[in-house]
Amino acid sequence: MTPRQPGAEAWVPEGGDIDRLREAARTCEGCELYREATQTVFGEGDEHARVVLVGEQPGDVEDREGEPFAGPSGRLLDQALEEAGIDRSRLYVTNAVKHFKFERAERGGRRLHKKPARSEVVACHPWLRAELDAIRPALVVALGATAAQSLMGPAFRVSTQRGEVYDLELEGTEVQCAFLATVHPSAVIRLHGDDRAEALARLVDDLRKAAETVEAAH
Repeated sequence: MTPRQPGAEAWVPEGGDIDRLREAARTCEGCELYREATQTVFGEGDEHARVVLVGEQPGDVEDREGEPFAGPSGRLLDQALEEAGIDRSRLYVTNAVKHFKFERAERGGRRLHKKPARSEVVACHPWLRAELDAIRPALVVALGATAAQSLMGPAFRVSTQRGEVYDLELEGTEVQCAFLATVHPSAVIRLHGDDRAEALARLVDDLRKAAETVEAAH
């Protein structure tokens, strides 16, 4: 029987700033995902950001390049942010899970995204908690169900609660901020034609709502 992994807590330095956290995360073995992934993909961006975007996990491109939202989902996110009038350089962008989980395609062996298990999200949560505690944003925007449920619990439903502003408090941290959930950009990419255009417009609307929420908090 494989021994139970301890979770990331043992690798997270107390009171670390983002650079210290990023360096420590390189060696994390808090769940089994580190065994197959190329590297840890930690968050990047403005360490004093008022808005933090949280996705699900790195994809194939992110795993190889070591940067969050560097692939197709990142390009669509950049488009949505631009349409919403938000400067990505002023944000901090990360994922709920820091290693790429995948399965091999039967033909060609291409690495295909596989949704992380709840246990893997929980194991990686200390990193996300530490990032948010170091940054202390005014607003966290969750992109997709995995990110939203990692912060608000498994009962949270993006399908019915997206675009609404909630209070977020993380136990064991000084984090007290607003929270808003929307869809992951990959959900928009999978659509075509009018459906895709409509889904992108809704994502942009949610991001505009996020910007307005932060502006009102000044």
